[in-house]
Amino acid sequence: MTKSPHIIEGRRIRFGVVGCGRISRNHFEALKQHADRAELVAVCDTDQALLAAAAKAQGVSGFHSLEDLLAQPPCDVVVLCTPSGLHPAQAMLAAKRGCHVVTEKPMATRWADGLAMVRACDAAGVRLFVVKQNRRNATLQLLKRAMEQKRFGRIYMVTINVFWSRPQEYYDSAKWRGTWEFDGGALMNQASHYVDLVDWLIGPVESVQAYVGTLARNIQVEDTATVGIRWRSGALGSVNVTMLSYPRNYEGSITIVGEKGLVRVGGVAVNEIQHWEFADVRPEDATAKSASYATSSVYGPGHPQYYENVIATLAGEAEPETDGREGLRSLEILIASYLSARDGRRVALPLEY
Repeated sequence: MTKSPHIIEGRRIRFGVVGCGRISRNHFEALKQHADRAELVAVCDTDQALLAAAAKAQGVSGFHSLEDLLAQPPCDVVVLCTPSGLHPAQAMLAAKRGCHVVTEKPMATRWADGLAMVRACDAAGVRLFVVKQNRRNATLQLLKRAMEQKRFGRIYMVTINVFWSRPQEYYDSAKWRGTWEFDGGALMNQASHYVDLVDWLIGPVESVQAYVGTLARNIQVEDTATVGIRWRSGALGSVNVTMLSYPRNYEGSITIVGEKGLVRVGGVAVNEIQHWEFADVRPEDATAKSASYATSSVYGPGHPQYYENVIATLAGEAEPETDGREGLRSLEILIASYLSARDGRRVALPLEY
C-alpha cells in the first residue's frame, strides 16, 4: 500500500549528503542558497579524507556509513551523490528509516533496481527525487516552452550530441569508475541528462537501435555510443556520445527539425542557443539568444533551481518535477539501448506492460 508523504512545516528541512566527491559541491552550494528553508546537517563518505574535508568545510557532523547517519534523528532527506550502482540499496534503506531521498543521475544502473526504488519509497510514504538539473537551464526552459506551444508543428528529426573528454586518468581515479555494476558507460553516466531530453522534450519513444564501443579507454563499459530512435509520433533521431573528444569537452547539443521550426541548442553543455527560427515569429524570438550563458562546468547552473522544487514539494507547496517515476523514463531508454547493443536488435518500449 502506498502511504502519503508527510509535509514538513514550521522549520527548515534537514538534509544529509551521502558521498563527498566532485558532484557533492553542487549540492552544498545549492543548499546554501536556500538557507532560509533548508540546512545541511550531516555528510557521509567511506573515504576518510573526503569525509573529514567535507565535514570541516561545511561545519557539520561526518559519518562513515549511511547506517550511522540514519541512526541519528536530524535528517529529513538523504542526498545520494554516491556511485550509481549504490543508489538503489541506499535509497531503500533511507526509505525504510522514513527519510526522503534525492538521488543523482542515473537513479540506478538496472531497470529492476529503479522500479524497486520507486516501490520502496511509495510503501514507506517518502518522496523520491531524481536530479535532472539541466531541465532548469534557461536555454532548455525556453525550448520546452516552444515545444509546449507546438511551435515546431510536426517534429521530423532530432539529434543529440555529447562529445566530451574523459582521459584514462579519470577512470583510474576510483575503482568504481568505468564498471558495469557501479557506474555505467558514457551513455548511462555522462550522457544521462541528454538522454533525459529524449522523452522530456520530444515525447514517448517507440523503439531504439543502439551500438556501443570501448574504443580507447581501459574500462568495462563503453566510451562511445550511438542510439537510433523512433518516437511514437513518427519522428526519427539519434543520440551520439563519446568521451574521446580531443583534447577537451567539445559539445553538448540538441537540434530539433520540425515542420515549422528549427532550433539548435549547443555549446559545451546545451548552454548556447545557436539557431532559433520558427514560421510564427513572436516577440520573444528576438531575445532568444539572451538565454545563452557561459559555463565552466558540464553540470550547468541548475542545482539551486532544482532544490527549489524539492523544498517546495516537501513543504506541501508544489508537486515534484522529477520524482522517481520521472526518473524511470530516461532509465528505460538507457536500459533499452544497452539491450539493443548487446543483442544486436531493435528494442521496443515500454520494457514492461
